[in-house]
Amino acid sequence: MSQKLRLGVIGAGLKAAEYAQSWARMPEIEFVALADTSETSRKRLIDVCTAAGAPEPKSFADYRDLLTKCRDELDIIYVSTPHASHAEQATAVAEAGLDLFLEKPMVTTVAEAETLIAAQKKSGVTIVTAFQGGLSPLVLDTRKRALSGEFGELIAISGMIWESWSSNYDGHWKQQPEISGGGFMFDTGAHMMNTVCLLANSDFDSVSAYMNNQGKKVDIATAVSARLKNGALATLTAAGEGPPGCASYIIFFYSKAIVRIDAWGGWREISVGRISELREEAEILGNPMKNFLAIRAGTMENSGSVEMGLRFARLWDAIKESAAADGTPVRIAG
Repeated sequence: MSQKLRLGVIGAGLKAAEYAQSWARMPEIEFVALADTSETSRKRLIDVCTAAGAPEPKSFADYRDLLTKCRDELDIIYVSTPHASHAEQATAVAEAGLDLFLEKPMVTTVAEAETLIAAQKKSGVTIVTAFQGGLSPLVLDTRKRALSGEFGELIAISGMIWESWSSNYDGHWKQQPEISGGGFMFDTGAHMMNTVCLLANSDFDSVSAYMNNQGKKVDIATAVSARLKNGALATLTAAGEGPPGCASYIIFFYSKAIVRIDAWGGWREISVGRISELREEAEILGNPMKNFLAIRAGTMENSGSVEMGLRFARLWDAIKESAAADGTPVRIAG
């Protein structure tokens, strides 16, 4: 058996604890260290590791101590912290020369994306953003077929995503803008935006957006109208309040086909002419570490690259700027 990859975790919240239940049992992975400001979260993650039969990882309250004291004992880092912390922590990991699996969204602004890209280019490390849709076999197959020209020219995109997010996360850090970096559109809606950015295979050119906070500190409902640099038009709608449940529906209109797919890549429907194929379904990834390791090994496309994160950040910055100006169109540079 090849030598295990030594893993460090920054952010020991519920998502990290959920993933650790499978990661601690993977023969390819060895948990070495974790960092979180919460002692309760650190203990929970340690308990998950030891319950799986893994050795107790070293524990730190400050991620900088983890990187300083354990740098030579680590190969890869998983970051799962509130959105506004991603840029600083991801850049520090890249500068330390460690490969990085980063929870979504990659960063909160274009400036942060450019700083991270510079650090990644200098160190040459692998960085992957953990969007389920970006790692979904249905999304990746759709991207491959679209790039091959099978569906023809992309004409338009219509995307929508909804969840009873406003009430579900009332009082949560996700609704504190200084920590979250945005509201529903930037949290759950990020899955829709990322899948659109990936499958459109184009940067956005111009964006007009409106937001409604519904009395909260962050956006709850968002409507976007946009033009892509490849000429396609797009509308994106996010509704963060409504009946229980969470779902999405994205339609890609091509000159030869119509592709319907959800933001997480859980299902897909393709219509060619008058023929509609049966719905295909795929399990939404419960253990994305396997995909990260495949990307790291070079056997899988890095659909969560820093360059894709920059495309996403450019779209998000433009949405915020336009919404702040009551829908005034914003041209996107680059």
